[in-house]
Amino acid sequence: MKPTDTELTLLRPLWQSRRLSAREIHDATEASTGWSFSSTRKTLDRMVDKGLIAIEMVHGVKTFIPTTPKLSVLASLIGDFSKNILGSDQPLPAAAFVGSSLISEDEIDELEDLLKDLNEKDAQS
Repeated sequence: MKPTDTELTLLRPLWQSRRLSAREIHDATEASTGWSFSSTRKTLDRMVDKGLIAIEMVHGVKTFIPTTPKLSVLASLIGDFSKNILGSDQPLPAAAFVGSSLISEDEIDELEDLLKDLNEKDAQS
């Protein structure tokens, strides 16, 4: 399942930290969302229901972890953007994301491979 823009906003700090409490996610995203804590919690609950994140208790604290690897989600979104917005059969090259704070240099090569795999799957269908 592909996350919405709002869900991506909450996933970003989770992808960077791997495990966060609702308060930590809220604090990391409040400036960009402008949400109350209860709105963040409600969205996190919906994301759990959708399978985008999972709950793990750590020392009695409910924490959230991403269930979908960051690069898989990004490859899917990049492929959709390329096809649906740009009208291209080829996804954007992963090198276009050099300098991103979300993707490390090492991950760019992995993302390139994922994009290539997605393109090959699309060509077969």
